[in-house]
Amino acid sequence: MFRRRSQTTPDAPVPVDDPKPGATPSKGRPTPKRSEAEGRRRSPITAPANRKDAYRQARERQAADRVRAREGMLRGEDRYLPVRDRGPARRFAREWVDSRRLPGQYFLPAVLLIMVLSMIPFPLTIRAMVLTIYTLALPVTMIAVIGSAFWVSSRVKKEIAAKYPSENLKGVGFYAAMRASQIRRLRFPKPTVLPGGKPISGN
Repeated sequence: MFRRRSQTTPDAPVPVDDPKPGATPSKGRPTPKRSEAEGRRRSPITAPANRKDAYRQARERQAADRVRAREGMLRGEDRYLPVRDRGPARRFAREWVDSRRLPGQYFLPAVLLIMVLSMIPFPLTIRAMVLTIYTLALPVTMIAVIGSAFWVSSRVKKEIAAKYPSENLKGVGFYAAMRASQIRRLRFPKPTVLPGGKPISGN
């Protein structure tokens, strides 16, 4: 007769515990580490849209790496240098040579100058005199350069042995002698010491 009351009642709200005073409500996910958050803020990573963009980004990274490596090599940073130029002994040898004006660095410019003069159509008397100077100057210059190379090699090895006794001296003397025979502007890595200065590594 009377309609039976439904024995099911609407879902009662689930009681939620009141947060403690001063507590931070949960975000439902773990808090990222500080280093990860900072990394995401500093360098957002954008995935390439297609293979062409991926190749372009790779080329740009490689170009930037090459520029960075070349600049580091010119500054003489060990990690960018070839193996033959690395180490405190080689650095000291470079600075020792660069701090001095040695006969070897003038050999090639002098030879080129005399060769150019010998090709200029001077009168016969002047031309004969230039050829005579060239013939006599060449062996004298060669002797001076070779003698200077031996002196540089022995002197550099002696000073490196005193300052860096644990360093391997193999090839260091020849390395210094070859650098001393190069024109200063063409030396690699670039000189970091002016003529008349002192090697930085030796201070």
